[in-house]
Amino acid sequence: MTTLTIERQSDISQPLIEQHSNEQLKAKSHFLRGTIREGLKDSTSGSLSHDDGLLTKFHGIYQQDNRDTRQHRLIRKLEPHYQFMVRLRIPGGRLTKQQWIEIDRLSRTYSSNGIRITTRQTIQFHGVGKQFLQPLLMSLEKIGIDTLAACGDDNRGIVCGVNPDESKISQQVYKLAKDTSMQLLPNTAAYRETWYDSSSLVSQSEEPLYGETYLPRKFKIGFVIPPDNDIDIFAQDVGFIAVIEKSRLIGFNVCVGGGMGQLDSRQDSYPRLSTPIGFIEASDAPIIAEVIMGIQRDYGDRKDRHRARFKYTLDRIGLDNFQELLLSRFGKSLAPLKPYKFTHNGDKLGWNQTEDSQWFATLHIQSGRINKHLQDQLHAFFQQYSGEVRLTANQNIQLINIPPYDIYDVARRLSDLGLYERLIPSNQEAVTLSCVALPTCGLAMAEAERITPDFLALFDDLKRQYSLQKTPITLRITGCPNGCVRPYLAEIALTGRAPGLYNLYLGGSHRGDRLATLHERNLSQTQVLDALAPLFDLYSTDHINNEHFGDFLHRSNFIKPSSISNQSIQER
Repeated sequence: MTTLTIERQSDISQPLIEQHSNEQLKAKSHFLRGTIREGLKDSTSGSLSHDDGLLTKFHGIYQQDNRDTRQHRLIRKLEPHYQFMVRLRIPGGRLTKQQWIEIDRLSRTYSSNGIRITTRQTIQFHGVGKQFLQPLLMSLEKIGIDTLAACGDDNRGIVCGVNPDESKISQQVYKLAKDTSMQLLPNTAAYRETWYDSSSLVSQSEEPLYGETYLPRKFKIGFVIPPDNDIDIFAQDVGFIAVIEKSRLIGFNVCVGGGMGQLDSRQDSYPRLSTPIGFIEASDAPIIAEVIMGIQRDYGDRKDRHRARFKYTLDRIGLDNFQELLLSRFGKSLAPLKPYKFTHNGDKLGWNQTEDSQWFATLHIQSGRINKHLQDQLHAFFQQYSGEVRLTANQNIQLINIPPYDIYDVARRLSDLGLYERLIPSNQEAVTLSCVALPTCGLAMAEAERITPDFLALFDDLKRQYSLQKTPITLRITGCPNGCVRPYLAEIALTGRAPGLYNLYLGGSHRGDRLATLHERNLSQTQVLDALAPLFDLYSTDHINNEHFGDFLHRSNFIKPSSISNQSIQER
């Protein structure tokens, strides 16, 4: 293996002034304290300072404003209608019934738009006023939930595929995901000081893992059990693919360097599939996750934040150099990859039974949004529900741990409340995702969540014209190219470019193992449908048995991968 000659990007000898302003802010923030506490007490504005707004991301909080009212308030010489998005930290997405009921109550008290389930198996509250942040977080703490590291330049909430109680193996994988989450959690006392009014002294050893400047950018980890790829494992910075032999978890295939975000304005910006690099024993997962995150901490780009994600670090230093670093820090080589196969990247629909004869069922939630009538329906249901809840990476709710003697009562209750139809959504609804976008997301350039119902109806009509109404085609819609619902893995994706205009991507895989390719730029919704019509026409007549739309486009040479990172990851 070649001798490592690259320079550490975050070496302590590197002058801080040469680094991005965010690095300077982190270094002088006293381990994420800044002046957040003082800013919360300032009643003259609904906002925090710019610097404190950046620091609160590490606390799981984004400062935003209502963009629907921005221009009107500007004309009236009023400050923007500032509000905050609060993201919970829920590793693996598992909640008790009591936690859900309290989350529902808190959303009605503090959020302007109900509950939103994200594609990382957690919950966001939108439209929270500054004065309500501390009461909200203190209330969450009482039910064992916090928001630390749900955002920011750190390890984000870890996702874990499959119902954790589906089998003994899924229980093992879920436990390892939680253990990894705890091992990589920031150690700073700033969170408790700020939100729970606890007191502590600042110590230079306060962040032994992260250091005073944390990571160059966000870091995402996922665990998955084939054949279900319900978390899109190849979109993760570090992915662990469970390997099962003779009904026993023997370890994980490790893949590195995935990431969906990109900027349309930069040619050195791209989504990337993670690269499978080898096999480890199951107990090594938390350790190697820390080692790989440490490499990103030390070698990630701290000057150009756009190039700071781990996928760019990996491509810049090279896979051979990365593996040399991994060997020196981990202390042993990874074994050769074990065989694995994915069949789909959606959720299990309908009723399913676990290894120990319990039952679980998935409720489809369009765009993950729970408000108004749906929130009332779910509130009534959970009053008499005895099981638990799992949030999925496809923005749905799984009702888990339902004993056999309760299944008919649960089904009857769902039916009485008008929820039963959510167990059997249309094929297309089940594989459609969209991000929040306008009016709250500051990055959004076009609508996503709010236009999804109408666009989906038109999309279904188009499919019906070509007798494709029973054929699921993964569809994802985002308000910008940043990739929050993993659009570049979809068979069809719309990414926002400007109000009412989208780039159209085609050719991803229903297994989540191939990147889509840019097909056309700056299309209206009508133009998107016009561009799809001739492709649907050909697909309806020329596809072979059970061939998915994305696979058909590649077989028919309508789509040609442009780079190695765009290749499908074949069955291993």
